[in-house]
Amino acid sequence: MSLRTHLDHLKSTGTMQQIEKPVSKYLEAAGILKALEPQPVAFQSIKESDFRVMGNLCCTKQSFADYLGIPVEALIPTLLLAIDHPSRPEVISDPPCQEVIIDEPDLDDLPILFHCEGDGGNYISSGVMIAGHPVYGQNMDFHRCMQFSKTEMAVRVVKTRHFDTFLQDLGAVDVAICIGVAPNILVAAATSVEIGVDELGIAHALEPFPVAKAATSNLLIPAEAEFVIEGTVYRDRRHAEGPFVDLTETQDVIREEPVLEVKCITHRKDPLWHVLLPGGLEHKLLMGMPREPTIFREVNNVVHCLDVNINPGGCSWLHTIVKIRKEQEDDGRKAIDAASRGHRSCKHIFVVDEDIDIYDPLSVEWALATRFQADRDLFWLGRERGSSLDPSAEPGTYETCKVGFDLTAPLETAGKHFNKVPFPEVDLSEFL
Repeated sequence: MSLRTHLDHLKSTGTMQQIEKPVSKYLEAAGILKALEPQPVAFQSIKESDFRVMGNLCCTKQSFADYLGIPVEALIPTLLLAIDHPSRPEVISDPPCQEVIIDEPDLDDLPILFHCEGDGGNYISSGVMIAGHPVYGQNMDFHRCMQFSKTEMAVRVVKTRHFDTFLQDLGAVDVAICIGVAPNILVAAATSVEIGVDELGIAHALEPFPVAKAATSNLLIPAEAEFVIEGTVYRDRRHAEGPFVDLTETQDVIREEPVLEVKCITHRKDPLWHVLLPGGLEHKLLMGMPREPTIFREVNNVVHCLDVNINPGGCSWLHTIVKIRKEQEDDGRKAIDAASRGHRSCKHIFVVDEDIDIYDPLSVEWALATRFQADRDLFWLGRERGSSLDPSAEPGTYETCKVGFDLTAPLETAGKHFNKVPFPEVDLSEFL
């Protein structure tokens, strides 16, 4: 379904909270989103802009599964299928995202939020950036953008990412930043695939949608996007970017980053601006969930993997919980090694048996308490480069110590009991 159809469904079911009172884009909107998460929120009036704003669109796995019309346990197989079998969207002319074309853009007109005290400026964090390369084709991913003038933004570009390759090769790259797209496009943009794979094809395999040519370049963009900001990112033009609250809910440092010069803004009639709360549950879901299929694939190659959860308690990036069906005594260790290969930024890996609910922290901690001995089940994976998002990693090199916890019960129990005994089930209506 389209984003608007999905939003209409949320409204009709009473799932979305409507805020009618005027709200400031400076701190107020972010504060309301945080206070109400995981509930979707629609702001009908922003004091500093004529455009409406919505956020907390997809804060849980259940909400994304509901969008696709599948159960939560089908998410990883569905994502894997889309990654393995992308499909080409239909190209249309006269797309809704270009109903209004602004050739003399002014970023001050947009409801770009100032999220937290200490931020370096107003930030776009929900923008899906589409870029092209003459050899590798199109790439789609996320890059936060900090406004510093009416037509310029500083773009956080992580080294070794595909867009960084484009920028290093070409020096200047035309981009289209799409804001207000459906959840399938958001998740596809966050997937990790080989360079040369167009993530739009993954999004289309999840849920079909049309694309169209951008207004100022030959890039293909989601035709039903609410807003599209078009311009050029320059490798050698730099501006301070940051501070900014990142995935770990800590404030990232100031860096000199490439400059985006905005040339054109297009949008739908009566468009909706999507806000992605930095460090919030929607941010965490879009970071963590797309990495789960890659971990699942690696683990399932060596043991019987049942499920993977990159959980919010681990910032949806630094921790992974893997559920396996244990068949050999060393399956836990094999799963730990494989999970580390599947997500290189992860530093703590927990492997559990099939009776553990990996979405319940108490259940996982119970397995740690009752099935784990550090001298036998703790596996040191070495000290190597981890994630730049980890505040405890070594400054500059981002080196971190990676470890795995085998929380599975031994197959040979030596007379001990490792399973919870269920209490009797009763019909309370007979007694209360």
